[in-house]
Amino acid sequence: MKAFVLTLVSLFVFNLASAYNIQYYNKDSKKYVMEVRANGSTMKIEFNASTSGSTSVQTSASEIEIKTECGWVKVKNGAKITIEKGCIKIS
Repeated sequence: MKAFVLTLVSLFVFNLASAYNIQYYNKDSKKYVMEVRANGSTMKIEFNASTSGSTSVQTSASEIEIKTECGWVKVKNGAKITIEKGCIKIS
């Protein structure tokens, strides 16, 4: 039983360590749900309207690509971005 609990705790800690964090400021009054590519997988990421915040993606990649209205943008872990008119600018 202890081994099972230890395994679960280890998996939880590994998942926390592999979270990819992005700090953002969305200047638009529109909430965006954008497609993300990382390590051959695709997923969705949300940016709330007219606010700043932080969002994360579960991946171990060193860089992800986010599909915006202006095309694909490469973003590194811990980046600070600004969203304006559906486009991402890295700060």
